[in-house]
Amino acid sequence: MKKLLLLLLMLFVAAPAMALDVVATSPSMGALVRTVAPDANLEVLAGPDRDLHGLQAKPSMIRALRGADLVVAVGAELEIGWLPAAIASAANRSIQPGQPGYFEAAAQVSLLDAGGAADRAMGDVHPVGNPHVDLDPVRMASIAGALADRLALLDAAGAARYRANAAAFRDAVDARMSGWRQRLAGAPGVVLYHRDAIYLLERFGVPLLGTIEPVPGVPPTARQISALAAKLRGRDGIIIHAPYQAPKAPRRLGRELGWPVQTLPLEPPADADGDGYLRHIERWIGVVGGAG
Repeated sequence: MKKLLLLLLMLFVAAPAMALDVVATSPSMGALVRTVAPDANLEVLAGPDRDLHGLQAKPSMIRALRGADLVVAVGAELEIGWLPAAIASAANRSIQPGQPGYFEAAAQVSLLDAGGAADRAMGDVHPVGNPHVDLDPVRMASIAGALADRLALLDAAGAARYRANAAAFRDAVDARMSGWRQRLAGAPGVVLYHRDAIYLLERFGVPLLGTIEPVPGVPPTARQISALAAKLRGRDGIIIHAPYQAPKAPRRLGRELGWPVQTLPLEPPADADGDGYLRHIERWIGVVGGAG
């Protein structure tokens, strides 16, 4: 009898983690899932060239969500225009907000720009805080830890492995932070199209010199670009915009100031894992620091 109990205990301890079905809303969230739960069956809803503010719920999204054990979203209302509708249409009770199968990255960390006006007439605002946490590697390491805990709740047999993977990702981030800080020390500053990279700038103490959009989500006028150029003339800096943001205004500002203009994706490649995410941050560090 003792031998049978010992055998059953060994089988329980050695039980493999479940192959959970996970849906991530963005490549950065997918990278965390691949890092923490590499054996999960993962589907990423949006590619790195898409603006998560402006997607629409599609049948393919609803099909993916219908069979999901877990949905991993950025949160802070970034996907508010389409994810709630897609989840409602999927009719999957386990991934409804408030259930263990619904996970928001932004809810796991402190947010910048919190407490602003909630009036959408003021543009694409997020009163709960800026949702673009994925460009801060330190916050992403914290989110990985929280994701490991959530996965452990859904799959107790894999708990130790999930947490070990999250800890290894945190160690990888920590190992790079000193070098990244040194490379960005004294960086002159950045003009962004939208306040979508402020977490990276804030983490490394790089000045945000302005935004192309005077109102979030509203394209600038020629007069507004000229006014921004007048404010910044005589300084050094770099202008960065995402591939899906119209290049005309950044290029005009760059010509007026004689500054370089760079197009950088906010998201890592669609198939990125933790290493791919770190290479994505490395690319941003190189451009912001003047090596791009």
